Amino acid sequence: MYAKGLIASAALVLATGAVHAEQAERYRLEKSADGFVRMDTQTGAMSICEQKDAQLVCRVAADERSAFQDEIERLQGQVKALDQRVTKLENSLSAKLESSLPSEEDFNRTMGYMERFFRSFMGMVKEMQKDEPAPQKT
Repeated sequence: MYAKGLIASAALVLATGAVHAEQAERYRLEKSADGFVRMDTQTGAMSICEQKDAQLVCRVAADERSAFQDEIERLQGQVKALDQRVTKLENSLSAKLESSLPSEEDFNRTMGYMERFFRSFMGMVKEMQKDEPAPQKT
């Protein structure tokens, strides 16, 4: 029974060591002009670290990627709203155009007026040509 407890304790120590090693590999520390930059290799989050009283004190850096993502989402929302507005305007414009077009009956009646006008006009032109003396050829 003592051997089983010893084996379990050894396994626990090895597992704890593996987790600690994984955590140590998760973060990278790079020297910068003002101190250090710590990067989480899993998430990409960055912290700015300074050495104070023999301790490394880290604060979260402004995540530009997050700010860019927020701006992208804001712009996508704005584009979507503009697309909806353009679609609404196009639909209302086409509805106005369709409502202002004459009906088939109105069109045919107007064409009848124009046809009678041109027939009458051409009749007057022919009458005037008959009344005019022919040009003299020399």
